[in-house]
Amino acid sequence: MNTRLIVFDFDGTLGDTQQIIVTTLHMTIAEMHLPERTDAECISIIGLPLAGCFRALYPDVNEETVTLCADTYRRLFKENMQTFTPVAFPHVVETLHKLKDMGLTLTIASSRWHKSLVELVHNLGIDDCISYLLGADDVELAKPHPEPVLQTLAATGIDASHTLVVGDMAVDILMGARAGAHTCGVTWGNGSRRDLEEAGADHIIDSIEELLSLL
Repeated sequence: MNTRLIVFDFDGTLGDTQQIIVTTLHMTIAEMHLPERTDAECISIIGLPLAGCFRALYPDVNEETVTLCADTYRRLFKENMQTFTPVAFPHVVETLHKLKDMGLTLTIASSRWHKSLVELVHNLGIDDCISYLLGADDVELAKPHPEPVLQTLAATGIDASHTLVVGDMAVDILMGARAGAHTCGVTWGNGSRRDLEEAGADHIIDSIEELLSLL
């Protein structure tokens, strides 16, 4: 592929944040007095922009309620960060350092808000590896639209043909493919191998270390 740029998803790809996300979703649902959803239903919408998560979980609610849900979630997530400590998945930190030492440009395109993303990247100890990051509030059109990747390409000056998009959800794969980039699904996050295959991932890996052999 002659890869020069890797665009990573964050939640479920670099950071193991499933517990805090699902817990915060349940707390938000309870506070908003909405019908409960299962853990599996909550996990299935991880990767969407926050408002999109609540639209998917409650397709019949109005936009005012969606906005209130998103605001409530952000407040509760910030509070939960005081007691939950998201960690990097195994071998993520050392692999990112190896990729950086190889001369690759490493970036992140996430569906979470920029401020939260910056904090989590710092807490995981990988901010020195990441040269550019985008949150949901940095783009007009979120995943699976290609805008996050296209904006990253414009910022780095690297062509899509030399770019690999890595994520755990179908929306990540679709985003990368629609931008003309190569794609790699990961199986240790929130999505399933079948979802990644159906989305058309060029590669699917079971450990982040396998990235080193793809480049």
